[in-house]
Amino acid sequence: MAEFACLQFVSSFAFEAMQKVDVVKLAALSDPELRLLLPCLVRMALCAPADQSDAWAQDKKLILRLLSGIEAVNSIVALLSVDFHALEQDATKEQQLRHKLGGANGESILVSQLQHGLALEFEHSDSPRRLRLALSELLVIMNKVSDSNGEFFMKSSELFESPVYLDEVADVLCILQAELPSLLPITEVAEALLHVRNGSWFMCLLVANVPDSFNEVCRGLIKNGERQDEESAGGRRRTEALRQLCRKREHSSSVLWQMRRQLLMELMAILPTVSSGRIGEDTVDTDMEPNISVYSALKEENVVKASAMLRLYCALMGIAGLKPTDEEAEQLLQLMTSRPPATPAGVRFVSLSFCMLLAFPSLVSTPEQEQMTVMWLSWMIREEAYFESTTGVSASFGEMLLLVAMYFHSNQLNAIIDLVCSTLGMKIAIKPSSLNRMKTIFTQEIFTEQVVTAHAVRVPVTSNLSAIITGFLPIHCIYQLLRSRAFTKHKVSIKDWIYRQTCETTTPLHPQLIPLIDVYINSILTPASKANPEATNQPITEQEVLNVFNGLTWGESNRCRQRYSITAQLLVLYYTLSYEETLLSNVKPLAVMQKKPKSYSAALMDQIPIKYLIRQAQGLQQELGGLHSALLRLLATNFPHLCMVDDWMCEEEVTGTDALLSRMLLTSRAKRHSPRKLQEAFQMTSANYTQLMQILEDLTLLSASELIPFAEALMLDLYKLLEPGVPRQILQTVNQLWRLLNTVMPRRLWVMTVNALQPKAKLLRQPKYTQNDLMIDPLIVLRCDHRVYRCPPLMDITLHMLNGYLLASKAYLSAHLKENVDQDTKQYQNNTMGIVGQPEAPEVTREELKNALLSAQDSAAVQILLEICLPTKEERSCGAGTFLEQQDQTAGSLSECLEDDRETILSNVREVQCLICCLLHQLFIADPNIAKLVHFQGYPSELLPLTVAGIPSIHICLDFIPELLAQPQLEKQIFAIQLLSQLCIQYALPKSLSVARLSINVMGTILTVLTQAKRFAFFMPTLPCLVSFCRAFPPLCDDVTSFLIQTGQVCASHVATQAQDIDPIITRLKNLKEKSDASANFFQSTELETNKKGENIVPESLDPDVLLCQRIEATFLEIINTAVVGV
Repeated sequence: MAEFACLQFVSSFAFEAMQKVDVVKLAALSDPELRLLLPCLVRMALCAPADQSDAWAQDKKLILRLLSGIEAVNSIVALLSVDFHALEQDATKEQQLRHKLGGANGESILVSQLQHGLALEFEHSDSPRRLRLALSELLVIMNKVSDSNGEFFMKSSELFESPVYLDEVADVLCILQAELPSLLPITEVAEALLHVRNGSWFMCLLVANVPDSFNEVCRGLIKNGERQDEESAGGRRRTEALRQLCRKREHSSSVLWQMRRQLLMELMAILPTVSSGRIGEDTVDTDMEPNISVYSALKEENVVKASAMLRLYCALMGIAGLKPTDEEAEQLLQLMTSRPPATPAGVRFVSLSFCMLLAFPSLVSTPEQEQMTVMWLSWMIREEAYFESTTGVSASFGEMLLLVAMYFHSNQLNAIIDLVCSTLGMKIAIKPSSLNRMKTIFTQEIFTEQVVTAHAVRVPVTSNLSAIITGFLPIHCIYQLLRSRAFTKHKVSIKDWIYRQTCETTTPLHPQLIPLIDVYINSILTPASKANPEATNQPITEQEVLNVFNGLTWGESNRCRQRYSITAQLLVLYYTLSYEETLLSNVKPLAVMQKKPKSYSAALMDQIPIKYLIRQAQGLQQELGGLHSALLRLLATNFPHLCMVDDWMCEEEVTGTDALLSRMLLTSRAKRHSPRKLQEAFQMTSANYTQLMQILEDLTLLSASELIPFAEALMLDLYKLLEPGVPRQILQTVNQLWRLLNTVMPRRLWVMTVNALQPKAKLLRQPKYTQNDLMIDPLIVLRCDHRVYRCPPLMDITLHMLNGYLLASKAYLSAHLKENVDQDTKQYQNNTMGIVGQPEAPEVTREELKNALLSAQDSAAVQILLEICLPTKEERSCGAGTFLEQQDQTAGSLSECLEDDRETILSNVREVQCLICCLLHQLFIADPNIAKLVHFQGYPSELLPLTVAGIPSIHICLDFIPELLAQPQLEKQIFAIQLLSQLCIQYALPKSLSVARLSINVMGTILTVLTQAKRFAFFMPTLPCLVSFCRAFPPLCDDVTSFLIQTGQVCASHVATQAQDIDPIITRLKNLKEKSDASANFFQSTELETNKKGENIVPESLDPDVLLCQRIEATFLEIINTAVVGV
């Protein structure tokens, strides 16, 4: 390294002389070499020796003679004369002080404040201060190393970098370590020196003066390094330090050579002998003479040792940087290309040999060696099927060979490197450029792309493929070939292989299966190039899809007889859903290429039990990896009606603890029930409900899958439950069973339910509805028997189906729009021929038409449901509509209505109204524009108390009521004010106050522009709303009072023109305003007077203005009543 270019290291001769204390050899050293060893020699000459023999006394005299005349000895003697005990105490105190300060550089005990730089201070200082300066700097570095948590850093130190003082600093360093070994352990000092410039030189001098520490220092450097490499600065410095230390010991190199020689001898001992003989017909190499082959057979007892030997050489060559000799390379290649027996260990050996060949292609250096390698690779191709069938190992070397060939064809050299490192179990630096020759051999001599694709199709699928089977499998090879479009390029059909492999799967799911299906779908729908749009793979047929699900819908009792596992069924479901989604997302590009792949029919999708499979996948989430979440994503996109929140909550109840406890109560009688018995019980309902009740109760103990065979029988006689007198418990139990079935077969169940609830006469006239009919027109659900509207358990089912089909219709229309985009594309091309820059109007129009249709559909459903909430004439006569008419009645008045169930707030009408309000709440939250559209359309005002009280999300109407008030139609303005009056009572918010004040101003403006007839039609229904405004917001009383007087004056002036006496009414209005703050006694007397006058309010005249004045007076009295009583 350039860092050590001008520095002199201790030679191996000098190191050996110091280690053996050979004074004769020391005397033969030159002065520069001897200068590096002075610290140790001076200490040996001055310190009292433990060896008191005459021989050492003579050697000591020779050492003193060597040191005489060397000027640097005096400075070292001065260093040794320092009080090291006091120095150690000061250093310990400084360490403790720094520990308290958290490692901060504060005031130093060893060194006082420096006046100059560290190097200049060192030059001007005496020996004791030099020791303190060096010790202080070294301790700082050692503390920083201990706090670095293994992160390498370089410490800039003037003391260790100045070339003028290096010798003196080295002397000080050696003396400090020798005299203070407990404070400065040599391994920690060596680790600290790695972080300063010239650290390796200081380290070598330190070890040379303490030669016994050589092994200890080397072990410390190796142990403290995560790995000995040259990828990082710390690794490079550590490696360089080790190399410099090893150069000090000649015998260390000889030991390495002896080790290499011993390793080579062991390698040659297990090498097979080269044999010639006849090989079976299936192993004949066509390039050689027939029936004659030369091969090396590896003995079975040596296979494991040979594999270990290969990995050892890989580590030595790839990590330690060992460069093999020609002999070693030849013997290694001979071992790698040998042929082991057909055992699992033999498969492992071949895989390691193949990866080592890729990692170190330099082992093949001659044409003869290259030919031997080609022959060995050809043997691998021929024998891989035999090895796999004999050993029973699924992940054989054949798949790895095929995978590497595909990587070479697609030029994915980094993937090959990762594969090699993964198989060898070690990180080896392999340059992609070193693989060029092997790439040529693979792509031109052994595995052409056509050979690869043809061979891949013939590779057997992996039986019971799961994540337990590790290694490189055929699925990896097929995946890479699909990505590179090799199958379509060479017109090789891969559909059957993928279908077979998908069916041969089990849990836990192999991670490569989902990517394989994704890339397969992409190869079906997306051509590799626009020039050849027909170059695509074939999709799985509908019959093959159905075969996987045959017999699945008949419950868990049949699962044991299923041919395909649940994993295979879920994968095929994922394939069909993902195929449809990908097809819809690529419709436009395919239409441009005039290519329209076939879509799977709706009939096929109807026969797949999607919800049942999703429910099964939910219980296997840990074993299915990301398949469950991927299926949920596809389901939410393509089948939103199967992802409703109500369904998930119901499933939690079905699979919860209560359901588990109920299963424990399952009796043998419940297991003996059959669909036929259920039909017979329905037939007996005209006389007795007991048997039906018992069977239904027993069926609730069954699981959802076990209940599937009873679905058709239950739905067939569902209409009989609409007859009067059916016990509510039967209806509730049927609702419970329906919800249970809905968790496993919703789509089929919905169709059966809709057809079962149709009016009987209608069923006789037309065929039954299909799934497609209901998605096109969801309102069919509401065209059921009108008795359903007053049967809450069945109405609950109907509303659930309506919500589901509204969602399904949206998905159906969106898919229909994408599927038929090519029609508008052609029309647009014809219409715009010769016109430049015309926008794509047709596409926008189709989207707008779809949105308009969906909005009309949703609003129609809401309007029908609101109409259902209205009591019929019969119900009104029975008092069932009291809630709409008297919503604000007190509890005392309600208690008077409890004499008859039909007249209470718990009536069927009330329950149906609550169910409808819950659904409307969900619809308004999902799409607030529906709420706006419905209220702009309007509905009977008598429903406003119900909708405002029963739909929590209706408060969003406050946002668009100003816009509704601005409409030119009086009916909409009236509806807006009536709606606002209810909202103010329900939501007394600041926003409601501002909108109420706006509505009063609008009413004042309208008063000045309306004719008499329109004024009467507008104010008669809206004046009572002012009472609600004042009740919710008392500050509005003044504005309302002024408006009422103004309205009365307008009416009075108009009456005056007709010579009618209206002044008494105006006078009463003014008096009422003046006396609005009177006491409660006055209010009671006024109330009695009002009650008496109430009889006189009966219209004596049919004049609209007179009637309006009477309404104004009544409104005034109600406001006063509200202000005084406070209700």
